[in-house]
Amino acid sequence: MVQMEIQPPRKTKIVATVGPSSWDPPILREMIEAGVDVMRLNFSHSDEAQHAKTVRDIREASKAVGREIGILGDLPGPKLRVGAFPGGVVEINFGAEVKLVVDDDGGTADRIPVPWPAMPEVLKDGAIVYLADGSIRLRVTGRDHEGLTAEVEVGGPLSSNKGMNLPGVDAGLAAVSEVDLGWVDFSVRNELDLLAVSFVRRASDLTPVMDRLKELGSDLPVIAKIEKPQAADAIESVVAAANGGIMIARGDLGIEVPLSRVPVLQKHLIRAAGHESKPVITATQMLASMVHAKRPTRAEVTDVATAIYDGTDAVMLSEETAVGDHPVEAVKVMDQIARATEPDLPYWEWLLNRTSQEEMDVSASVTQSAVVAAYRLDLKSIVVPTATGRTAVVVAAHRPKVPVLAVTHTLKAVRRLRLVFGVEPVLYDQVTEIRDLLYTCADVAVAEGAAQSGELIAIVAGLTDQRLGTNLFEVHRVP
Repeated sequence: MVQMEIQPPRKTKIVATVGPSSWDPPILREMIEAGVDVMRLNFSHSDEAQHAKTVRDIREASKAVGREIGILGDLPGPKLRVGAFPGGVVEINFGAEVKLVVDDDGGTADRIPVPWPAMPEVLKDGAIVYLADGSIRLRVTGRDHEGLTAEVEVGGPLSSNKGMNLPGVDAGLAAVSEVDLGWVDFSVRNELDLLAVSFVRRASDLTPVMDRLKELGSDLPVIAKIEKPQAADAIESVVAAANGGIMIARGDLGIEVPLSRVPVLQKHLIRAAGHESKPVITATQMLASMVHAKRPTRAEVTDVATAIYDGTDAVMLSEETAVGDHPVEAVKVMDQIARATEPDLPYWEWLLNRTSQEEMDVSASVTQSAVVAAYRLDLKSIVVPTATGRTAVVVAAHRPKVPVLAVTHTLKAVRRLRLVFGVEPVLYDQVTEIRDLLYTCADVAVAEGAAQSGELIAIVAGLTDQRLGTNLFEVHRVP
């Protein structure tokens, strides 16, 4: 009998958006089996009842597969959206004249509802309006008592509730609305693992969400979505404020800035996150052709690989898994691209310059020393006992080539660490005695296939009574 070769864990994490194509339990199970690490709930679509059911179904699917994954809630944020269309989608034809009407009574191909009362005053004649992630472009040509008239310069299909972008125009919307705060409450109530704040412009835009979480007694990590040029310009302060990291949302970002700047900004934003040892997700249109096709384009494969070469922690699927025809296949393709790319990554270069080398604190110094030792001493893995997951995040920021096992007694930490590059979280009983802890770490390394008897591993931890953060590093021979 031929034994199947067991693949080592993939380092790059996969985030997949759940929607009508994927929220049935059998599909969720297949996606987890295919390699999804974090499921994303887009709160701009569907209601609380549907999302609550999806959370329950994801948890049940995780248990059925035997692999706990994270759930990311994505707040709507201050984004303008069109209203609803009977049947869900209309075709906007090139060269046609359309009406942008303020009411939301239901739209047609030549009458697009936009529930935004200030629209006629804010948008002047000649203004450019992008719809559906920039795939449709309109130019305002006039106005009357109903709203605006516009010429279709680029047409295409338009679905209900698709976004509207107005480059260079301040829509005057609050950074965080009461609707957003309601979804924060939902996320805490349903025990989600990560929370993304949309259309961040400055660090202070995160404050209302963090204040609400504090009121609720929650430590839910907050991720800043970078899709506005203001956020890219202030990225250092935004990264510092976002305790859960950042998401590079290239769809809206690519409308707000010239397309030619997006690759440069992507590299800059990934570097900024790495400098502060924060996770980063690269998102939007990564395998867009797989919304309908069974295979991606070569350009899309290169795009995903480029984000991994740039140092992203995770790559994200949006429409591909939410409304696409082949959600499971899209996950499998992501997995294949990551596995093919990871052996060739510049791990040693990242170790030396990815994180900040200025004024290193105890945690940064100890974790970097452990990663250096992994190369110089041929250590087989780095084992990190952690309650919150923070030590594992700092170790992973140095991008060790060897496996990083995060040993934790909390399911919450297991799920949150699914987002972090190179970290394989392991749920294990809590150990308090230091000597027992060291032997437990060795046992876990053997059980997970990350070391064998007689080999050396690194054990990195923070002893809470010292109040120094990560302050323990031991080279340990596996019994």
